[in-house]
Amino acid sequence: MKRLLVVDDEPNLLRAVEACLKTEGYEVITARSARAALVRLTSFLPDLIISDIRMPGMDGYAFARQLRNTPRTALIPIVFLTAMNETESRIEGFRTGVDMYLTKPFEPEELLAVIKAILARIERTHAEIAKTMGNVSDRVVVHDEELTESEGRIAAAVARGLTNKQIAAELEISVRTVENHISHILDKRQFTNRVEIARFVLQQEQNQ
Repeated sequence: MKRLLVVDDEPNLLRAVEACLKTEGYEVITARSARAALVRLTSFLPDLIISDIRMPGMDGYAFARQLRNTPRTALIPIVFLTAMNETESRIEGFRTGVDMYLTKPFEPEELLAVIKAILARIERTHAEIAKTMGNVSDRVVVHDEELTESEGRIAAAVARGLTNKQIAAELEISVRTVENHISHILDKRQFTNRVEIARFVLQQEQNQ
């Protein structure tokens, strides 16, 4: 089940979008402001974020820029769903790094089609990365300290963009075990996040 984060200060609109997405089987988490969304993102990472632009405090542009400038959230796709339909607003949205810009009132079918297309593109990208990596997990080395075979498999899975839950299901181990292995990998390499693990694995593959 794909997990989506919806950010909007209008409660009625928020409920409408949530209901629309849930009918398609998505897990939906909501936030009434960009600040609240950032707090939620400290404990989980969604597969995609849908955000308004006009919100009290931090607006959608600032929210998107912060996501793109933070390694942990830099690769999460973002869709702006907003009443601001001026060309300048669209341009500014794309400059902040959003993947799609939709205007209110929105057509549920269009929103669902956009989400499906973005998520499908990401899955294809991950599949291509996995294909090119081959058996890289058996060859991952950290300077003079090798990763264990299990750590290598998990590092490769992280590079493919899998979540801890997906890795656990694929390797038939617990999520806690996955978390422990990732923690060990981070400590060995002195990395701070999963993006650095993924970059390192890809670099190792290129150097083979």
